[in-house]
Amino acid sequence: MPKDRNLARILGLATALIWGLSFISIKTAVGEIPPMTLGLARFVVAVAILPLIALGMKQKLAVSWSDLPLLFLGGMVGYTLYFLGENNGVKLLTSSEASILIGTIPVLTMLAERIFLRTRLPARAYFGAALSLAGVVLIVARTGEASRGIAGWLFMGLAAVCWVGYAFLTRAVSRMQGQVTIAFWQSLFGLIGFIPFAIAESGQWRMPSPIAWLNIAYLGVFCSALGYWFYITSLDILGPGGASVFINLIPVISVIAGFAVLGDRLTAGQWVGALVAIAGVWLATTPARRSRGPAIAA
Repeated sequence: MPKDRNLARILGLATALIWGLSFISIKTAVGEIPPMTLGLARFVVAVAILPLIALGMKQKLAVSWSDLPLLFLGGMVGYTLYFLGENNGVKLLTSSEASILIGTIPVLTMLAERIFLRTRLPARAYFGAALSLAGVVLIVARTGEASRGIAGWLFMGLAAVCWVGYAFLTRAVSRMQGQVTIAFWQSLFGLIGFIPFAIAESGQWRMPSPIAWLNIAYLGVFCSALGYWFYITSLDILGPGGASVFINLIPVISVIAGFAVLGDRLTAGQWVGALVAIAGVWLATTPARRSRGPAIAA
């Protein structure tokens, strides 16, 4: 079991790196490709790659009919609706701003565990949650006066809430199916969910540049196929709270990459907000020494 948990942590770190860089890739691609069309394209790639991974892992993709409703809901919530929020949010905000809000997902997950699973939380968890919220308010303040900023934050808020729901839906089915199998079926259902949105964007379709195609390939192969597989494996072993802790690293990676690659700049107030938000998430989700409290699920 310790070995499994160490593997889960390694996969969690790998997922954070892959998904942290995804904000840069999405920001670059949505300059040419409409948001939901981009989501459709990346999951076409993922659905093509995942059966090959399953073959290599000797996992069967067949599932029982009774599991299909949860797999369908996971695909709709964690793929279609999540990227409805994230891709549109990244289009309207900088990649750094968008990633910081996603970094608060562990706090939302922790609070959801408290409400729905009745897990007990230490006082520091509530203080950390409040601190994280205060940090987000400071970050939002710069863009909050512009309509694009307000819309961008609402889209990212939708993404964050959907991810929490996705973690619980996937946790419910992960005990019964292999991780690659879950990723494949959720990707397939998510892909189907993208189709009507992408058709609505058809008037904006143009032939993507080679750079845009490269970003689609990165998002499809690494972020969708490998990233979701890694995350589901980590989720299965560590639980929603434990797996979501690695999301803390996503804004750190994204802000550094956004600064280096896209020239993103945060104001002084936003830097303060980012540090406060990350500190709040860390405080809320890291159990105290000598404590095996339920802030991180087993």
